[in-house]
Amino acid sequence: MMTDTDLLQTTRSILALAPAQWTAFVQDTPTALLTLPAAPGEWSAFQCLCHLLDTESIIFPVRLHTFLDGGTSFPGFNPDAESTDYSQHSPSEVLKLFLQHRRDNLLRLSEARPEYLSRQATHTQLGPVTFAQFLNEWVAHDFNHTVQAQRAIMQPFIPASGPWRHYFVDHDLSAKA
Repeated sequence: MMTDTDLLQTTRSILALAPAQWTAFVQDTPTALLTLPAAPGEWSAFQCLCHLLDTESIIFPVRLHTFLDGGTSFPGFNPDAESTDYSQHSPSEVLKLFLQHRRDNLLRLSEARPEYLSRQATHTQLGPVTFAQFLNEWVAHDFNHTVQAQRAIMQPFIPASGPWRHYFVDHDLSAKA
């Protein structure tokens, strides 16, 4: 179990990893592969990045400010209904916006102190949550969509891997269809 200081430091460190990861994805992966959905109804890597931009620009700053400023509540977010349309933006444009918002959020997060972790606010859909729970969710959310993006990018490679394909059974969406 992490101490309060460890949670703050680890959260900052892990959230600081995403800019380099997403920069590598966008710079080193062909756009056609970035925009290829993992399977019908699933997000592409680009859609994952767009969602992360929404959360970094619309959702997480509100939650972070609520906890740091002693607020008492914040709204939920439905990505299916409240997402921004980035279809006219390139992956590089979305990445640039994501990087700026992440930088801003990390700067604000640097104001957090261990004694803030027990602060509580009400999520309109989930009820009472603590700042520590929010930080854990933020890190898990980041990893979730990074894994989801990697899973989308790997789909064209899995069927072509021949006798190694069975090693990817947990990620092979075309075999599950």
